[in-house]
Amino acid sequence: MSTVYTTAQVLKKEELEALLPCMDRAKVALIGDLCLDVYWDADMKKSELSRETPHYPLPVVSERYSPGGAANAAANIKALCPASLRVIGVIGRDWRGMMLKQALAEHGISTDHIIEDAHRVTNTYIKPMRHGISDVVYEDPRIDFENFDSLSDETEQRLLNALDEAADACDVICVSDQLKYGCITPRIRQHLCELGKAGKTVLVDSRDRGGEYRCVTWKPNEVEASRTFRDGSELSLDALAALCAQISQINGRTALTTLGKHGCFVANGDRVTLCPACHVEPPIDFCGAGDTFLSGFAVMLAGGASAVDAARVANLCSAVTIQKIGITGTATREELLSTVH
Repeated sequence: MSTVYTTAQVLKKEELEALLPCMDRAKVALIGDLCLDVYWDADMKKSELSRETPHYPLPVVSERYSPGGAANAAANIKALCPASLRVIGVIGRDWRGMMLKQALAEHGISTDHIIEDAHRVTNTYIKPMRHGISDVVYEDPRIDFENFDSLSDETEQRLLNALDEAADACDVICVSDQLKYGCITPRIRQHLCELGKAGKTVLVDSRDRGGEYRCVTWKPNEVEASRTFRDGSELSLDALAALCAQISQINGRTALTTLGKHGCFVANGDRVTLCPACHVEPPIDFCGAGDTFLSGFAVMLAGGASAVDAARVANLCSAVTIQKIGITGTATREELLSTVH
């Protein structure tokens, strides 16, 4: 039997205005895989055939840096001006780590609780963008800097200490668990589950390991949910509603499933609500939309909003950022207000 779900209304301006004060009260901690996004703009009109090799080089005329991964989620949280934000993660002692700390500082985010480890590299994704005579922009294969070894015991313990300290000072712990050898180790994941069991609100975005969490609110998209608890096949909305309810019952907590253009499901036990997405005209860029949703939901929930209202605001945050082409942007309160009627 398919799960019966109710449908919430898209936010109206007066509702949003009444909900925004929740952000003023929100105290959020974020732990996760901090990344740096780098964009290299190459003007191919300036390229000349190399004398030494049969290649045309990429003449980089500008480069841009922006927070990615958990750092993008942090930037989105900060853009909503919560009462407090504490960011926890690990970076390398390299130029990429320096640029990531600078990018976070430009967003007004403290880097005091970010751990530097000389044996790690800072997770970085470099995107070479070719520009030519026409308006067409071609993106070359991405250049990735990632870690392929687990955290040291010392760094892991420092993270656990920082997590416990943050848990005492926040209303919601936001988790960005994305990388195979990232900072959310099995030990830290278990500790997050223990914090959830003890009553702390833990909100998790995990691409591949959502099924390993208990007593937390997990936020998969429809593909991640199906891959974890089904056979990975495409599911109907009714089936996704039932799956979201199942995840809620397994965890004993509110569950979310984001649905792209359809919005998201919010489940509390067997009670499921569809929060429709806000209509957005193309062109759109979905890169980073999940981070934005996670951030909006976390801030609203930390400020005392209901899960459904938090999801409605999170949908609106994502609607703002997917209209920012070519960069993982953020949504401010002013932008949210200008989007609704």
